Amino acid sequence: MKSNAIHTIGRRKSSVARAYVKPGAGVITVNSKPFEVYFGRATLRMVVKQPLALLKQEEKFDVSLNVCGGGPSGQAGACRLAIARALIEVDAANRKSLKVEGYLTRDAREVERKKYGRHGARRRPQFSKR
Repeated sequence: MKSNAIHTIGRRKSSVARAYVKPGAGVITVNSKPFEVYFGRATLRMVVKQPLALLKQEEKFDVSLNVCGGGPSGQAGACRLAIARALIEVDAANRKSLKVEGYLTRDAREVERKKYGRHGARRRPQFSKR
């Protein structure tokens, strides 16, 4: 699968996804598991397929995804970015429609670190006058 396939990387939160895209029948595998098994929630499956659905190419490419780090939502977002980047390498004319929908934007939001003297990143201890 990985030879002569287009290889791209997508990131979201602390997740990293590597996508290998090649012409095929529309089979998507994630970490050597079927796509439907790995992403249990329908919303996560929809997020991953958004770039392919936008271009109406769901049945034209086989996609193999290798994902690590983070949780299910971050992994789905990373997969979406990696697939969108691969579709641009397939045909540069796809860039405009993917860019308008925001599928090429790297979401840079990360979890803010916990600070000392606080219960979380910003949460202060409860105030008491006495």
